[in-house]
Amino acid sequence: MFALLLFLGCQRVHQKGEASWYGRDYAGKKTASGDRFRPWKKTAAHKTLPIGTKVKVKRVDNGKVVRVVINDRGPYVEGRIIDLSRRAARKLNMVDVGVADVEIYVLGCKKGYASCK
Repeated sequence: MFALLLFLGCQRVHQKGEASWYGRDYAGKKTASGDRFRPWKKTAAHKTLPIGTKVKVKRVDNGKVVRVVINDRGPYVEGRIIDLSRRAARKLNMVDVGVADVEIYVLGCKKGYASCK
């Protein structure tokens, strides 16, 4: 039982790299999941994680954390690993800087997304 609790409490870094954010210009446009992009939701785009994956994103330099759901594909700029919605970027205090170093931790799958198991 202790080993199971220890395992569940331990989160491994899935990926390290740069995060950017996208906002109002994309509002209302369809994402890869079929959902409409809403900058005020805590969502993100990732190149390979299944749509519907819940991830914790931690900004390396200030320790701020946000939990998001992957509902789109991208980013399409070399060196970047995740594009965050404006709300998620605000939680990390990165709206003004635009790009920040982050670590991504996979938490699980959000209900209602068949592609995430």
